[in-house]
Amino acid sequence: MSDIHGSSNGISRRAVLKMAAGAGVAAIAAPRFVLAQGDQPVKLGVDNPLTGTYAITGRNELHGMELAVDEINAKGGILGRPAKLIVEDSTSGDAGVAVQKARKLIERDKVDFLVGNVNSGLTMAMSAVAYEKGVFMMDPGGHADPITGENCHWNVYQVDPSTTLLVNAIAPSLVQRFGKKFYFLVPDYAFGHGLLSAYKENLKKLGATNLGADLIPLGTTEYSSYLIKAQAAGPDVIVILQNGEDQTNVLKQAVQFGLDKRFHIAGANIELETLEALPPSSRIGNWVIEWYWNQPDVPHVKEFVAAIQKKTGRVPTARTWFGHTAIHACALAANTAKSLDAVKMARALNGLTLPPEVALQPHPATFRADQHLLIGTLWAGHAQAQGSAADDLFKVDQIIDSQTIAPTVAETGCKMTWPT
Repeated sequence: MSDIHGSSNGISRRAVLKMAAGAGVAAIAAPRFVLAQGDQPVKLGVDNPLTGTYAITGRNELHGMELAVDEINAKGGILGRPAKLIVEDSTSGDAGVAVQKARKLIERDKVDFLVGNVNSGLTMAMSAVAYEKGVFMMDPGGHADPITGENCHWNVYQVDPSTTLLVNAIAPSLVQRFGKKFYFLVPDYAFGHGLLSAYKENLKKLGATNLGADLIPLGTTEYSSYLIKAQAAGPDVIVILQNGEDQTNVLKQAVQFGLDKRFHIAGANIELETLEALPPSSRIGNWVIEWYWNQPDVPHVKEFVAAIQKKTGRVPTARTWFGHTAIHACALAANTAKSLDAVKMARALNGLTLPPEVALQPHPATFRADQHLLIGTLWAGHAQAQGSAADDLFKVDQIIDSQTIAPTVAETGCKMTWPT
């Protein structure tokens, strides 16, 4: 476990004036926002992967969180107190570890917020703990529908798009452009199951056919047997639903097999982390990207990109944006409610539209009332070997307002109840 501190080493106005007087200065302007050194920090407990398949995406979410803490503290903190991250490694796929770490953060570290996880299954396990303990929880990167669907809780918010939103953003165009026969490679846990379910619903509506689906364990490195089965089925589209290092491995092997020359390769979301890790020849297929750094006409994006580049040497990814937004949303909840009471914070964020400097996208980004899923912008397009810059590896074909493709709250299965 490690503590990661924001910029909270401010000094009091009285001390500033005293030092100025001692130097013979008649007057000096104090900083606009000052955090007293003695203030107890507001603790944000991060339970996210730092090892395993999702280590890279977890790391990038953490970079975004760290920047958000610096920005929040520079503007007065949370309720005038410094924000502080307390970080635990959930692992990439062990729900038992994630639950143990969540309980530690809540019971021993006394965090005010719980934040995580990249892995949808771990997110759902953590949200059950947060609900039991009545702690406000922000999900930055676990996509599964039940998080803000049938298993929704009053105290849990979801920054990243649901699996249904991801599939609704791309499935119709795949059928229209490439054909009606589909074969699926599916990671065998909540995220993959949700994507497959959403694809099946879309194929039914569009008159397309599911030729088969293989459920593949998380962390698989050898995909040859699955790729042989996929090509034998004779689909128009092979849909790859893996993520993280799994996504990198399967795309490399699909190209080695020459499948991209005989079938169309597509999926749901693609990570910039994956595209950066792939050789240029393996940057293939049609996908959804959940946030993209190359938005020259959107206010505040340029500044965010520059801040992350200064911190990491690379442009921000969707994961960086997830982490940044998750922490800012926690601060917005508390500062809007003027309280760290979980119920008051949850009510303050219910239906709230993020300010432009946090949303960083062309369409409004709003936490949907009585569901708590962030509805904003999605970008559909295709991978490219290289673009206008070193990290411009995704060609945006369509910018989608998620409100136009989102199921209704009733259709999600969310029936939210609030404490009395």
